[in-house]
Amino acid sequence: MLAILRELWAFMRERKKLWLFPLLVVLVLSGGLLVAVQGSALAPFIYTIF
Repeated sequence: MLAILRELWAFMRERKKLWLFPLLVVLVLSGGLLVAVQGSALAPFIYTIF
């Protein structure tokens, strides 16, 4: 897992794609939040977003 993160960071730094980092952080945090609350409590809010 750590090797994947290092490779992703090297890719973003080399290709000047550092704008992807905040997007990835938001996606990981929202995924973690979904897992933490088991999805059912957040379902109405997710439907309003999409």
